[in-house]
Amino acid sequence: MTTQTSYEGVSPFAAGLRSRCPRCGEGHLFKGFLTVADHCDSCGLSYDFADSGDGPAILIMFPVGTIVVLLWLITDAMFHLPAVVHLMLWLPAVVIFSLLLLRPFKGVLIAMQYASHGGKRPPANGGDA
Repeated sequence: MTTQTSYEGVSPFAAGLRSRCPRCGEGHLFKGFLTVADHCDSCGLSYDFADSGDGPAILIMFPVGTIVVLLWLITDAMFHLPAVVHLMLWLPAVVIFSLLLLRPFKGVLIAMQYASHGGKRPPANGGDA
């Protein structure tokens, strides 16, 4: 007698932002800060399909860069700070914002990849599998 568990209703965005398994929404997706685990602790899904590449870094550069440049311009207009002070403020802000967003963005991309391909690696030639 086999028991089948239904995994319907797991949002790729919710699972990815929480760094959880894209199939069950329970198991851990990462075993380190950005290292993808081999499989889900809860449902056993193999994460062999996961290949986010440079996607998270690209998607983070645009909002972080925009926010930091806007904050730089606003503080410069209001306080007329020297360039060195701006560098001391905004370079660490870029690093901190990027590190805070990198893991959730990578999780969402992996969960969306699972949702669109059902846990199978997409074909290399771009054709239908």
